[in-house]
Amino acid sequence: MANNPSDRQGQPTTPQLGGEGQLGSEGRRGNGAGQPSNSQGADRAGDFEMICGPLIRYTRMSDTSHNARLWHGSVLAVMQPGLATPELRLRCIGAGIGGESHEKGVLGHETSGGNTNGIGGGAHISINSASTISARKLFEDRQMAFWRFDLDIPLHENEAQWEYKLPGAYYTSGSLGGPISRYFYVPSKHESMRIMFHSCNGFSVGTDVDAWAGLTLWNDVLRIHKLKPFHVMIGGGDQIYNDGIRVEGPLRHWAEEENPRQRRVHPFGEQLRQDCDDYFFRNYCRWYTTEPFASANGQIPQVNIWDDHDIIDGFGSYTDHFMRTPVFVGIGHIAFKYYMLFQHHTPPPVAADILSAPRPSDHGSGIDSMREGYNGAYLMPETEVDPSWILGNSPGPYLTQRSRNIYTRLGKRIAFLGVDARTERTRHQINYPETYDLIFDRLNTEFSRNTGEIKHLIILLGVPIAYPRLVWLENILRSPIIGPIRFLNKRFGVAGGLFNKFDGAVDLLDDLDDHYTARTHKQERNEFVHRLQDHAQRYSVRITILGGDVHLAAAGRFYSRPRLNIPIVQDHRYMANVISSAITNKPPPQAVANMVARRNRIHRLGGTTDETLLDLFDKNPGDSVKTAKYNHCTMPSRNFAIISESAPSNTLHLTNGASSGSPTTPPTDNSNRRRRDGHHPLHAGEENAGTAHPAASGVDNSGLFAELGDGGGLDVVYRVEINAKRDRDGRTEGYGFTGEF
Repeated sequence: MANNPSDRQGQPTTPQLGGEGQLGSEGRRGNGAGQPSNSQGADRAGDFEMICGPLIRYTRMSDTSHNARLWHGSVLAVMQPGLATPELRLRCIGAGIGGESHEKGVLGHETSGGNTNGIGGGAHISINSASTISARKLFEDRQMAFWRFDLDIPLHENEAQWEYKLPGAYYTSGSLGGPISRYFYVPSKHESMRIMFHSCNGFSVGTDVDAWAGLTLWNDVLRIHKLKPFHVMIGGGDQIYNDGIRVEGPLRHWAEEENPRQRRVHPFGEQLRQDCDDYFFRNYCRWYTTEPFASANGQIPQVNIWDDHDIIDGFGSYTDHFMRTPVFVGIGHIAFKYYMLFQHHTPPPVAADILSAPRPSDHGSGIDSMREGYNGAYLMPETEVDPSWILGNSPGPYLTQRSRNIYTRLGKRIAFLGVDARTERTRHQINYPETYDLIFDRLNTEFSRNTGEIKHLIILLGVPIAYPRLVWLENILRSPIIGPIRFLNKRFGVAGGLFNKFDGAVDLLDDLDDHYTARTHKQERNEFVHRLQDHAQRYSVRITILGGDVHLAAAGRFYSRPRLNIPIVQDHRYMANVISSAITNKPPPQAVANMVARRNRIHRLGGTTDETLLDLFDKNPGDSVKTAKYNHCTMPSRNFAIISESAPSNTLHLTNGASSGSPTTPPTDNSNRRRRDGHHPLHAGEENAGTAHPAASGVDNSGLFAELGDGGGLDVVYRVEINAKRDRDGRTEGYGFTGEF
């Protein structure tokens, strides 16, 4: 038997999180509810010792030659190495919540007696008829093995619930016996998916984790999922925070080096590479096996993009000479390795590139050490690129791999584009111009052949794109007045918290440089927005943009200037920016949220487009006081978002947070009235936005725009934490609005 992962060096020492199923000191899940394990020994034939997982991912949909539609995804299990090939048992167990029940009703026709193993996807499938899927080994070294089970499931007349089991797999701690099993839901072939969106799922260095009750908002995610299931869970970046590597991990001594030149030339040798690799692996296992996040990972299929904290805080936004140091190049490649394995169930192709590529002279020993790091390990070659990827043409400036953008369908009428805004990032660019061309070429191809079926395009960016400007703050932090303070900091340690430990710049600047609204990204941002508007006009599709990063909840909108008097229903420039952040990290102080709200002016984009934030927050959540009385557009409280079509279906009813449960007020239709500016509701879906909106529970559909058919508009709901200090169970209150069809 290979070494236990607890023997690996560089173990994170982040404080343990409370709650059922909390992580033990060895980086494995404890005996949490719904997480069965086997307490017997690991030497029995056919047993598979789990280290992390299972994790479920959604990739894409496809149409077969006989007019059937397939759902494609995978399940990941991280196990001890040196074992036989594990298997997964998959079966359809009935209708989803609100659907017809069993035999004939769940699939909408008589079921056949034949087995469908989720590979190939026949037109019929029997309820409770299990199929067996063998795993594919993605990666294995002397201490871990990553196994992927590919799922290909036919969609039918009604939403369906599926179960998967891992026979013989067990956790090393706990006393519950029996197989590891999970449930998930797929939509009907007539539905669009019900979406949960989150970002910033971790804690910044120095945060009092216990004071914020850890991952508690995931309890609310699972509560709502139980009432009305999510079909997909979109991660907008920072699904994990690896920043601790410089404080409590193997980069601590390097980060504390006071001489900038010594930090720049410090070699990324084999021992440091191994220690950093160990840290990233253990940190992923620690985080992804902590409840209640672990339960969500196993039953709500994920689609993720990454951001800086998935690597290390500010990666890509520091000075060019610092980003090219051997240490930063090295940890960038390690972060990409585990990002691909854990979050995309894909072998990291960068490893093969490193093994065969000549060493770039400006990347130092970071590349040399990465070559050594894969010696003796098994890596499955990526012989076929999944159709959901949009790969950049050229490697990023600081990583020897191409950007990985995602295009997929989220059910019948919603398309999704996830933009990798980190791999190609520098202080002066977010993506290469040719990458934007690749993205829009793919969008044009997909929309040209969909014959009008797609009504909504959801675009995922790591950071907000319709957001108040903070250029004035950038100017102050880059002005000459900072020079004397920096000198006092270097000589006497004055204002130590103001400057980062990497390149010596003001610590806040890397966050400001990340923003699309930053001065250095203004032209790139404006061109991107105009291309999106052109796409919306050409294909008559409504675009909604998701963003996170800022640890606030807000809703931005682009729209045609009122003087043009274009009804919203005909306004291709109308795009909502759903800003939901953070689901776990602590929010900024109230004063910061109020300052951003004060900057919520109407901004002009060329001569035809305005943008501003929606006054969404009609009250503070529960009886808390989180904002000033004048601030109705930014909410400094942990949150996540729910997105679904607004057309009514079989709905349940949930009292909205701490409210009285009184009936919500249906909005009035103002789409054809004379247009006002964005400080007012722009259409019927924005009327009564907030807790009184009919979709605010996160379970009910608003019913708005149903008369237009095709699923109506998009209901957007923010579930906002009420009080982290008094309620350790993550209770939230809902705020809603509906995007125009």
